[in-house]
Amino acid sequence: MTSNSLLQIVFYMAVLIALAKPLGGYMAKIYDDEPVVINRWLAPFEAWIYRLSGVNPQQEMRWTDYAIALLVFNLLGGLAVFGLQSLQASLPLNPQNLPNVSPDSAFNTAVSFATNTNWQGYGGEVTMSYLTQMLGLTVQNFVSAATGMATLVALIRGFTRRKADIIGNFWVDMTRSTLYILMPLSLVLALVLVGQGVVQTFSPYQTVPLLERVSYEQPKLGADGVALQDASGKPVLEAVEVKEQMIAVGPAASQVAIKQLGTNGGGFFNVNSAHPLENPTPLSNFLEMLSILLIPAALCYTFGMMVGDTRQGWAILAAMTLMLVALIFVTVPAEQSGNPAFSALGVDQIASAEQSGGNMEGKETRFGITNSALWAVVTTAASNGSVNAMHDSFTPIGGLVPMWLMQLGEVVFGGVGSGLYGMIMFAIVAVFVSGLMIGRTPEYLGKKIEAYEMKMAAITILIPPLMVLGGTALAVLLEVGKSSIFNPGAHGFSEVLYALSSAGNNNGSAFGGLSANTPFYNTLLGVVMLFSRYWLAVPVLAIAGALAAKKIVPVGPGTLPTHTPLFIVLLIGTVLMVGALTFVPALALGPVVEHLQMLGAVAAK
Repeated sequence: MTSNSLLQIVFYMAVLIALAKPLGGYMAKIYDDEPVVINRWLAPFEAWIYRLSGVNPQQEMRWTDYAIALLVFNLLGGLAVFGLQSLQASLPLNPQNLPNVSPDSAFNTAVSFATNTNWQGYGGEVTMSYLTQMLGLTVQNFVSAATGMATLVALIRGFTRRKADIIGNFWVDMTRSTLYILMPLSLVLALVLVGQGVVQTFSPYQTVPLLERVSYEQPKLGADGVALQDASGKPVLEAVEVKEQMIAVGPAASQVAIKQLGTNGGGFFNVNSAHPLENPTPLSNFLEMLSILLIPAALCYTFGMMVGDTRQGWAILAAMTLMLVALIFVTVPAEQSGNPAFSALGVDQIASAEQSGGNMEGKETRFGITNSALWAVVTTAASNGSVNAMHDSFTPIGGLVPMWLMQLGEVVFGGVGSGLYGMIMFAIVAVFVSGLMIGRTPEYLGKKIEAYEMKMAAITILIPPLMVLGGTALAVLLEVGKSSIFNPGAHGFSEVLYALSSAGNNNGSAFGGLSANTPFYNTLLGVVMLFSRYWLAVPVLAIAGALAAKKIVPVGPGTLPTHTPLFIVLLIGTVLMVGALTFVPALALGPVVEHLQMLGAVAAK
């Protein structure tokens, strides 16, 4: 790793950690049971929203009512996105006259954005109208992120309350998340991005003359649209000269801001944050990448403040940071080393027998290897899924790390809210295991962890692997699934495993070689996304309700401190063991085999 790469990584992490405390403290005040009015201009809007929707902000909910409200709201949001896609040809703000989206793709996209996954089997600029992008996808970027944050806050109240049967009001938590946190941050970031060159307009796509004309030959079509053939059966070719290019534009900056801050990740354009009108400069790249982890990191401090011990939040943040940094130091060197087969062939050799540029395939020269590899680790750690390079072109080890980060359950920072409540589930398992070792009833933050909590925690930890591995097995066994795999062997398997890992952990990124916009994959991935989002959120709320009903247990001599370096190591070990034991066999069939094949090819030469 070069000194420049090390400096970029250190600077990124330093800025991220420095911002965690002030933003986390602000969010703790927003979620307080008796919140301080932070913004006088937004408070009237909050009251107006409650009056308009008929919500009583003083009336709190049992965990079952909270879960029902969450599920119903997300169902209605998904139906709205499905409807917009199905009718967009007849709706306004469609300057390119794009047709309606097919039912299977519309289902997949609606589920994807409602679940905060943002998996995209389509190209945005050739599929979605401006209205669908704004009213459907961007709105879901806000409310799906707010849903995860609300679920986390309900869980935190489970730890802080004693002998209570209520955990807050879903509508209040979601409204405050959107109004006081996501919208102000998104507005500021969108304005900065526009200043950097990210497009924000309602104008139709722009046609511009090329500086250099391009000529090529293509098959000539008959009146029936079928390619013509000569007497020998060969296709008849015609010369084509391209003099101009159409440039896709649209209201992108407003969607880009919340896609990063809400760990959504869905790109306005097909190539996502590798597109020059979505991520034009090194500064925009840094700010977007910082935004991906900003709220997940700050929520750790929010957690510490709300439970009355900031050391608890710092401990979880430390565990997340250590895992993230360790995996960054695997991915960046792997990409900088490049493909050793090129060195063996004498291509682009330097004194160290490595490629001078490293593995630049699928990467933007504007960002280079370090920023591309760093983004890949950050986006898959955070269940964001946006990309500024093509993960399918990474080296086998470079591609393994983003895949494994998703398979760990998206708890290394993870999604806004969902990442932290997922990590708390692992913390519950960790204290349970440690309690068994010392012969005492496990306790976490003053609440006893008993059989019911462990059952719910087990569900949240085991459902994603079940969805990922079961879906992968189904896809590679059925011919309809195999027909979309264009790369043979281990890499083709990796593409399928990556797609299911992405959907099963609500990430949304992809290895690009899999043709996933088919009825089979749209349906399979949609179902996996649904189960992996809501079969986790509901058990988390069940734990919140169970903990809120318990009394606080005083700290005793046998209580495991959960803010110490020992607990941080225990928590990291729990996360890694679950990920390793569950997914290493599948990884061995994909990226591990591919890496060995690459080394074997070099040795053979």
